[in-house]
Amino acid sequence: MSPLSAARAALRVYAAGAAVILAQLLRRCRGGFLEPVFPPQPGRVAIVTGGTDGIGYSTAKHLARLGMQVIIAGNNDSKAKQVVSKIKEETLNDKVEFLYCDLASMMSIRQFVQKFKMKKIPLHVLINNAGVMMVPQRKTRDGFEEHFGLNYLGHFLLTNLLLDTLRESGSLGHCARVVTVSSATHYVAELNMDDLQSSACYSPHTAYAQSKLALVLFTYHLQGLLTAEGSHVTANVVDPGVVNTDLYRHVFWGTRLVKKLLGWLLFKPSFFFHQTPDEGAWTSIYAAVTPELEGVGGRYLYNEKETKSLHVTYNQKLQQQLWSKSCEMTGVLDVTL
Repeated sequence: MSPLSAARAALRVYAAGAAVILAQLLRRCRGGFLEPVFPPQPGRVAIVTGGTDGIGYSTAKHLARLGMQVIIAGNNDSKAKQVVSKIKEETLNDKVEFLYCDLASMMSIRQFVQKFKMKKIPLHVLINNAGVMMVPQRKTRDGFEEHFGLNYLGHFLLTNLLLDTLRESGSLGHCARVVTVSSATHYVAELNMDDLQSSACYSPHTAYAQSKLALVLFTYHLQGLLTAEGSHVTANVVDPGVVNTDLYRHVFWGTRLVKKLLGWLLFKPSFFFHQTPDEGAWTSIYAAVTPELEGVGGRYLYNEKETKSLHVTYNQKLQQQLWSKSCEMTGVLDVTL
C-alpha cells in the first residue's frame, strides 16, 4: 500500500468515526441515551472477553447485575483481582471470576477453554468483545498481524472451541447466544483474501477496519451453520458506537485535539461526543439477554436495533472463503454448509 493509499484509508476510517459521533451527538441532544431495562438472568453463565477494561468491563458488570455467573477472559492479570472485587461489590453478585486468556496466543486460548470446561458448567452467552485498535505493526505469538490475529482469529478460535458447550447449554425457547463486537469502520473496509495479514504495506487503519469486517462475515456464516444443523445457538454482531475508552490512545493526535477543542467550545466534557463505556455496552447486553432476539441470529445491531451492515458482508461465497481460510489458520475442522 502506497503512502497515498494509507492516507486515504485513514481518512475513510476517521470519516466513518465522525459520522457516528455526529449521530451520537444528535441522539444525546434529543435525550436518547436512556439506560434500557433488561430481564433478570439468574442461573445463566456468560464469558466476556476483555472484561477488565472499557466496554468489556461495563458488559461484565451489567450481566452480573442481572444475576448471571460471569467469567471474565482477559490478559490483564495485575488488574483482574481489583476488577472482580469491584464488580462483586457493586452488583452484590459473588459469581464473578477471572480466567487468563491471551487472544494473541492460540495456546492460551486453548488453555482457557480447557480450564473453563473443567468447571463442568453450562455456557449461555459468549461475548467476543476484546480487541486492539490502530496499533503499530506487530504480530501475535503465532505470527499473525495483531488486528487480524487478536480481534478476529482469536475470537474465531475461541468461539469454535466453545461451540459444543454452547450447543449443550441452549434449548428451545432459551437459546445460547454468541455476541461479537464489530465497529462502524467495517463500512469502509475491504477484505483482501490474498493479504489478510496486511503485509504488502501496513496501515493500522486498514488492518483494524478489515478485522472488524471479518467479524461480521464470521458471524453471518456461523449463524448459517447453526441454522443448518438446527442448533439452539444464535450469533449476532453489534456495533457499540464511538466509546470513550483507552483504545483511542493510538488514534491520530489531531483527532483527539479536535475532540477536546470542540468540547471546550461547547462547554461540555469530551465524553459529550463519545458514549460512555456503559452506554457502549448496552447493545452487547441487549443482544445477550433481550427476549426480542430469542432464536434470532445473523443480525447486525446498533443502538439496540437491527440495521444493515456493509453489502459485501451478505456475500455467502466470501463468508465461506474467509471461514475456510480461518479454519486453516487456526487448525479448526472446516464444516461447510
